[in-house]
Amino acid sequence: MDGDRITTLSTPVMVVDVDVVKRNAERMRGHWTKLGVTLRPHMKTHKTLECGDIMTGGSRSCIVVSTLAEAGFYADHGYDDILYAYSVPFDKVERCALLAERLSLFQVLLDHRDALEQLRKRPLTDGRVWHVWLKLDCDNGRAGVLHSEPEALRLAQAISESEGVELTGVYAHCGNTYGCRGAEQIHAVARETTTLVLQFMEKLKAVGISCKSSIGSTPSCSQPISDMAKLSEVHPGNYVFFDVQQSVIGSCGLEDVAVRVLSRVIGHSPHRNQLLLDCGWSALSLDGAGKLPTGYAVIEGHPDLRLLSMTQEHGRVEPLSGQLDYSRYPLGTLLTIIPYHACATAMMHSVYYVHSGGRLVGMWTPTRGW
Repeated sequence: MDGDRITTLSTPVMVVDVDVVKRNAERMRGHWTKLGVTLRPHMKTHKTLECGDIMTGGSRSCIVVSTLAEAGFYADHGYDDILYAYSVPFDKVERCALLAERLSLFQVLLDHRDALEQLRKRPLTDGRVWHVWLKLDCDNGRAGVLHSEPEALRLAQAISESEGVELTGVYAHCGNTYGCRGAEQIHAVARETTTLVLQFMEKLKAVGISCKSSIGSTPSCSQPISDMAKLSEVHPGNYVFFDVQQSVIGSCGLEDVAVRVLSRVIGHSPHRNQLLLDCGWSALSLDGAGKLPTGYAVIEGHPDLRLLSMTQEHGRVEPLSGQLDYSRYPLGTLLTIIPYHACATAMMHSVYYVHSGGRLVGMWTPTRGW
């Protein structure tokens, strides 16, 4: 298969341009080397060893994961210094403990006193301590204790004062950058989040606590501001693949998107003025519904087409205006789809076909589960 054209693949299939992946990873490393901040790349988008090695520059160290399945997968393949950046689930404390006792550095995250109590009930062996990051909500509105609430500082103190537990850092997700359009708006949100985190670090310093600080999102880390040089770490992830969503936000251009889903025309529906594709939501995901003039994604090279809707195994395509010229799309025609959200699309596939210049060079197999 290596050396074959990607056009020979059976569809639907996800393909990854390894040259673009490497370029994206190198660009991100360059941003943070220049600013003197540690880059801790997030593995959740791809969940593969090969891409992890590219993102870490082969060090197999200093990564973020979103599931314990990912943590175990990377640990089994020689990775260390792993941060499980998800509020500690009580049913998974023992699995966390085993990783913490096995690796030289395994770190967890929490945003509630009850989670801290769960860790205290499970002390680590051999004199090890739990390395804990406090999740801070800087108006992102997802997980985390709200930065302005007195409980945030009290919880940090409780972590710091607990036997067998160490407050390693303060972690914030700059997810509200996903509502931005353009670098100026990204910079404004990144500046606000950075300021709130640094202000909280000053509160910690005032009560005698010293630890790391980290924020992350692909938009904020792709368009960094100078104040972010005051942080200890950043933790973006999607940037290695990018997607249409990131291009709309202003993180990248479409030429930076490393992933595509290949699909073939399998039907003509003149009575509906539509084409039928073999790509349904099980190959692309339903993320992006109603957010693009071209429907659920962008069909590369065909700006006049819209991916109108999908069932599990079928996609319906129509023209943005006028009547379809079916002679341009005979059955079997290969269409290249740029996904709206690469993280969601990647989750639909058990293997990624990797290419350079349109010729296959290998396959990457992601880990799955929680």
